[in-house]
Amino acid sequence: MSALIRVAFMGTPELARVVLARLADAPGFELCAVVAQPDRPAGRSLELKPPAVKVEALARGLPLFQPERARQPEFIDQVRSWAPQVLVVAAYGQILPQALLDIPPHGCLNLHTSLLPRWRGAAPIQWAIASGDAETGVTLMRMDAGLDTGAIVSIARTPISPEDTSATLHDRLAVLGAELLLDTLPGYLAGSILPTPQPVEGVTVARKITREDGRIDWTRPAIELWHHLRGFTPWPGLHAMLPTEPKAKLLKVLVAHPGNLNGIPGSVIAGPAGELVVACGIGSLHLTELQLEGGRPQTAAQFLAGNRPTRLE
Repeated sequence: MSALIRVAFMGTPELARVVLARLADAPGFELCAVVAQPDRPAGRSLELKPPAVKVEALARGLPLFQPERARQPEFIDQVRSWAPQVLVVAAYGQILPQALLDIPPHGCLNLHTSLLPRWRGAAPIQWAIASGDAETGVTLMRMDAGLDTGAIVSIARTPISPEDTSATLHDRLAVLGAELLLDTLPGYLAGSILPTPQPVEGVTVARKITREDGRIDWTRPAIELWHHLRGFTPWPGLHAMLPTEPKAKLLKVLVAHPGNLNGIPGSVIAGPAGELVVACGIGSLHLTELQLEGGRPQTAAQFLAGNRPTRLE
C-alpha cells in the first residue's frame, strides 16, 4: 500500500471550503494542516465571524492554524515542521513569501478562478462577467512570489451564460476547481504533468471591487451596464440616484436587461409596460426589479405606481 501524500491547505472563503471538502474526502492524501485567515468582524454588530474554511476544518477535526500574516518567520517555521510534500492554496487572501513557497518538495499549487494570464488579482470572477467575457475557468498554477504569475499546471474552462452572476459563477468555479485539482494532482506529483510558463500576451489585472464600481454611468452602452450588473451581483450591485426632495435617494437595480431604445443618457423613456426604461450612451437599460433606499425590493411596476421619475442620475 502506497504512503499517503502529506498536503497542507491554505484558503479562507466559501470557494476554498468547497475545495477543502473535496480534498479531504479524496483517497491518497493526508491533510497535515489547514490554514485560514483570522476571524474578522462582520455584520452590523461587528461580531467576529469564522471563515468558511475554519468551520469546515473544525467539523472534520483537521488541525487548523490562523496566522495574522503568513510571512511571519514563526509561521514559516511552523509550516516547515509539518513537512508537507505539497501545499494547496485556494483564495487564501495573502501573497505568500518565497521562503514559504520553497518548503514543500513539490511546491505550492494555487487554484485561481480565471484563465490566466487574463484576470490576475483579487476579483477575477466579477471582472470576467463585467467585461463581457464569453468564457472563464480555473487555472491550477505552481506559485511563485508574484501576483498570480506562476507556471500553469492545468486549466478547466466554462462558458459564461447570460444568466450568470458573480454568485452563480463563483459556485460553479468552486466545484470545477476542486475537480481540476483532484484530476491533476496524481499526474503532477508523479512528474507526468509539468508546469508551463504563462503566456506573456493577454495579461489583465482584476483589481479589488469597490462600492463605487456599482455606480451607474448612463453614458456607457446599455450592454456594458448589464454586464456590470451581473458581475457586481451580489456586491456591490448596481445603483443610480433618484432625484427627490429634499435630497436624492439611492435606487438599487436588482434585475435588468439591455434594449435598443434611444434617448438622452439617464432620461426615462417610454418602453414596455412594467419596466423602467432608461436611455444609455448606446441603447437602453430596462429595469424590472428595484430597491429604493430605505425600502424593500419591488418590481418596476410597483415602483412606477408611486414614482414618476423623468431621469436617473
